[in-house]
Amino acid sequence: MDNNHKWTIELLVNARESEDKVEFKRAEGGNFAYDGGSRTKPGERRRCILGYVTALCNENGGALVLGMDDKHPHKVVGTSQAMNGLGALEASIYRDTGIRPTVYELFSNPTAQVGRVVVIEVPPRPSGKVYKFEDVALMRVGEELKPMSDEQYRKILQEVEPDFSQQICEGATIEDLDDAAIQVMREKYAAKQKNTKFLSLGKEQILSDLELVVDGGVTNGGMILVGKETALQKFLPQAAVMLEYRGTEAQIHFDNRVAYRKPFYLMIDELWHDINLRNGIFPVKEGPYIFDVPYFNEEVIRESINNAIAHRDYRSTSETLIKLYPQCMTVINAGGFPHGVTLANLLTVPSTPRNRLLADVLSKTGIVERSGQGVDKIFYDTLSEGKQAPDYSNSDDFKVELTLRAAMRDPGFALFVKAVQQDLPDERKLSVFEILTLAKIRDGKKPAELDRRTIEKLFTRKLIEKRGRTKGQTYVLCRSYYEFTGNTADYSMKSDWDFEQVLALVAPYLLKYKTAKMGDFVKLLEGHMTRRQVRLYVQKFIEHNILIPNGIGSGTRYVLSEEYQQRKELLEKALAIGLRALRAGMRPNLVQESPSTTPVPPTHGGV
Repeated sequence: MDNNHKWTIELLVNARESEDKVEFKRAEGGNFAYDGGSRTKPGERRRCILGYVTALCNENGGALVLGMDDKHPHKVVGTSQAMNGLGALEASIYRDTGIRPTVYELFSNPTAQVGRVVVIEVPPRPSGKVYKFEDVALMRVGEELKPMSDEQYRKILQEVEPDFSQQICEGATIEDLDDAAIQVMREKYAAKQKNTKFLSLGKEQILSDLELVVDGGVTNGGMILVGKETALQKFLPQAAVMLEYRGTEAQIHFDNRVAYRKPFYLMIDELWHDINLRNGIFPVKEGPYIFDVPYFNEEVIRESINNAIAHRDYRSTSETLIKLYPQCMTVINAGGFPHGVTLANLLTVPSTPRNRLLADVLSKTGIVERSGQGVDKIFYDTLSEGKQAPDYSNSDDFKVELTLRAAMRDPGFALFVKAVQQDLPDERKLSVFEILTLAKIRDGKKPAELDRRTIEKLFTRKLIEKRGRTKGQTYVLCRSYYEFTGNTADYSMKSDWDFEQVLALVAPYLLKYKTAKMGDFVKLLEGHMTRRQVRLYVQKFIEHNILIPNGIGSGTRYVLSEEYQQRKELLEKALAIGLRALRAGMRPNLVQESPSTTPVPPTHGGV
């Protein structure tokens, strides 16, 4: 059994359904309903795996146990439910409810593999969040699942998440705190606040001033930051950080796993040291710009870990997990984004720290940026190094998952940003929003996906250029970016095309295929101009009697006009005459020639 699992057979036998938030079902035949199935009565439809998982989550977590009698003490009857399919069951529950459970099996006789019991551990709901099954918010009432009362529903929606770090760690005393960690915290506070007097304060005074000890009681924040390793293991084992090494991202099992259970102020440097042992560098050189870009930027990694520790939900029994691959790192912490924060507004909405006291002390000691700026820094430094943007897309209500990739996707972008920033004072340096917008423009994002004010600032700074007009307007990075990437040809392609350039593509196409629709022109000019710009050029060609439209609306087809084809033939013949004359060593008399006459070969020496 995994040591992270809460339950054992021995504990379950004496568990109380109400007090311990456990629901027991015999499920002897292994056919306990997953969802409502074919049942028609609402009460019966709810008595299924999804119904109980939803209700338990709404009750701030619990466990659904299959294969044990519900009479106390609970006897093992065994079940074949989800035999060889626990992973699939776990994935299905998450897919259908948005709730991320932990599913595992226990045996009354592990050696003989008999007396099988399936445990579905359900996490507590996020504060202010209610889960529903078939559009009904469920709660357990005795043996039944009932709709949640309106009063309870409103109460949950109005919840304010409590500050776990401010709460007293029951049973802990000041003797459970580590003097070496307190000294590190003292020195960092004095340096950050530029207050040397803080260095002479006694331990009790420092802890009281920072509210890590209140009325003689040690807060959870105090325990996490400066608690002794043995005390942390006893009172807050979930505060540990697990570092796992894997050779590839496809690898399921880790090659090595290290647990860090020391107080934060002693643990963080040790953790970074171990990560850095496997770090590499990308050497970058372009003219006067010579620098090394590490696979894993120290400030980015430290900020990512600090955020995970400061913002995680310590009600969960899982530790903070870091998965380290040769060129990728994933940081996973329990609990979704803080209240009001989503993937869409991650960089724009000031967050409310889940553990305000913890975040406040880390800020006062210079460990983290002031509240709400940590993620900004992660994005800023990562994109400035020409790497892929930090990826939070695998986050949900129960965890935040951040993936950082080491590879430099675009060294030219890193050089470009470095050159721009080189001589600017701090107050004039690019903001995270400006760098993010530059990256989006590089990646071809449409104007509608860009912030207008940021665009105006970048245009004023001459870091981007406009292409097209009015509604068809797009943006490209300035010429210097393409010079750094060694791709000035691409810059030229992105420049405005004139009448003749567009015609030089359209005319040969029509000469070959005779006719075309608007969609054909759009595909032909894809990457050079928008559909609206293509329409404007087609209209110009019609006005100049180059194209002839046939049909109406989307069925309109275009052909080259006879007049244009005649002009083109005349020009081609004239050019041919010129080439023959040049080869013969004489200047052609193009004025005397006409398409309808046969050219007279030039004579030499009366021959």
